[in-house]
Amino acid sequence: MPAFQGQRVGLIAVFCLVLMWVDNQYSWLESVRYGVGYLIAPARQTAVVPLSIAEWMSENATLRRELLKENKILAARNLVLERKAQRMASLEAENMSLRELLSASDQVDDKVLVTSVTAVDPDPYTQQIIIDKGGRDGVFVGQPVLDAYGLLGQVIDVLPFSARVLMIADSNHAVPVQVNRNGVRALATGPGALNELELRYVPNTADIKVGDMLVSSGLGERYPKGYPVATVSSIRNTPGESFATVKAEPTAKLDRSRHLLLVFTDEAGRVPPEQLWRNEG
Repeated sequence: MPAFQGQRVGLIAVFCLVLMWVDNQYSWLESVRYGVGYLIAPARQTAVVPLSIAEWMSENATLRRELLKENKILAARNLVLERKAQRMASLEAENMSLRELLSASDQVDDKVLVTSVTAVDPDPYTQQIIIDKGGRDGVFVGQPVLDAYGLLGQVIDVLPFSARVLMIADSNHAVPVQVNRNGVRALATGPGALNELELRYVPNTADIKVGDMLVSSGLGERYPKGYPVATVSSIRNTPGESFATVKAEPTAKLDRSRHLLLVFTDEAGRVPPEQLWRNEG
């Protein structure tokens, strides 16, 4: 049996060689070869399917890796750009604040020194802040402090390189004020909330209206006269009571101002001249 199979393989080999020779010398088998092409085409296409699938999967894997890498790079760039945008917004807001402060200093007739808030007292019932100017800069106890919008408070404690400021909204603070419209005087006290002041001992018949601007009256010689303090926000007259309940909103941004002005009057100007802005009009 093995010898027979060997003979058969040999005959097939010889037959194939003869066909190859005939096909090379003559054109008899072209039509046969063309027809056989139809028969083996599906088998050839099926044979290349695994290779095509492998190439497709490889290309997709490579593309996915490239997309993931590019996505990480873009995410990092976006994070950097967002940080830069936030920083630019912060710088723009600070620049606006400084411009407003400079504009406010032009309206102050006394000498002023720019200072910045470095800390806020965490006690919710105490409205005090720390500034970065102190005794070395000529700061003194009782010195008025402004922001770009109005009166903010006064210095109550001085160290060589810093000072503590009591804001006008503190419950231990009071400032004499007058209505800018007609000069009616009152005493504005702090209830402890940053967005509100109360006027004490205002008669029910007093000529005060909602929207009236309150300015420092200069009485008590603690604050110079004429600085904006608050705007009247509500008036309530209680029958049988001698005094009205008047509330006002501070003009100073007590909860957000970062840059402030220390005011030096002519009588108390103890700051080094090179650090002052003197307003000439």
